[in-house]
Amino acid sequence: MNNTLKILSCYSADTAGVCSILYELGGMVVVHDASGCNSTYSTHDEPRWNKKPSNIFISALTERDAIMGNDAGFIENVSSAAKDLKPKFICICGSPMPALIGTDFTALAEEIEINTSIPCFSVATTGTYSYIQGAGEALLQYIKKFCIFKKKNHNTVNILGFTPLDFYINGQLERIVKLFADNGINVNFIGKYCEDILCASVNLVISQSGLKAAKYMWENYNIPYMCGIPIGEKLSELILKIQNIQSPTFIERNTEKSDLYIIGESIFSQSLSYAIELETGLKSGIIYPLENEGLKTAPADFTTESEEETENFLSLNAKKIIADPIYKNIAPKNAVFHDLPHFAFSGRCYEHIIPNLICNSNALKELIK
Repeated sequence: MNNTLKILSCYSADTAGVCSILYELGGMVVVHDASGCNSTYSTHDEPRWNKKPSNIFISALTERDAIMGNDAGFIENVSSAAKDLKPKFICICGSPMPALIGTDFTALAEEIEINTSIPCFSVATTGTYSYIQGAGEALLQYIKKFCIFKKKNHNTVNILGFTPLDFYINGQLERIVKLFADNGINVNFIGKYCEDILCASVNLVISQSGLKAAKYMWENYNIPYMCGIPIGEKLSELILKIQNIQSPTFIERNTEKSDLYIIGESIFSQSLSYAIELETGLKSGIIYPLENEGLKTAPADFTTESEEETENFLSLNAKKIIADPIYKNIAPKNAVFHDLPHFAFSGRCYEHIIPNLICNSNALKELIK
């Protein structure tokens, strides 16, 4: 029962990650789940739902269909909707109940593609992992299914891993794109339907959701990648050197001891920690409540697997904390707490105070003052 949450919220599930990473790519996402659950994936976990249209559907899985294994009904309903909507592609993904009954999503996707002549792929989500796993796998499957390698375009960068679950829609992505554009670097892919993603000269991975795809493109197409976010002005200057990299490049921090801790998504937290050090000289440790596989961590960092572990670590080590406001409930009473809401964690509760730290040293200093 170590993973039971008594006080904290949970992070958005893997199914929400699929819906969010594919939101603007022109496809049709179908979640095999019970009726009524769609509001979670397409509204509570997705702030774009009332600003930009996207085809996200629920299969309305019933108890009888689950028990009897009525895959034919699912195939027929998805095929019928796709023939009417004519999406660029179809993605189907799962939830806890299909996982329990062993639904073969690969076979379902093949049947639907035969019926509709529309490219279809599946992501075998279970609803029990974080959004990072679902988003990462969905982006990888999208690239494998649709993207074609022609030749590398010089001076072009893909931005991998953007979703509002990590980057709220308050101009953060636009500032990253402007940073490159102002310095003569073309942005090839930021979330729009694009078959030329494999033709970029380099990838910038701005969240763990893009790391699987970046590794695949490095191993198969020799496209190097950098993990980092241009937070503040000094780190932005370093990230602009991305065209010079020849292999995977990570932020390297050597913090051995600190009383300042950041809690959050791994690439964002590492970028924030390094930006704070560059701008102010303050070193910070990171608590990772989500996946940090494949990244270089510092000796002061801590990977937590439960609410209790996080609370105990904070009580022993943290005098200053940068995290979503919900973490205040388990933070030491005497600790200085700096609010940094994370949409994937607290949703719309604190969306009005989410700062835009991209290329903005003043906002960064305001956060930690």
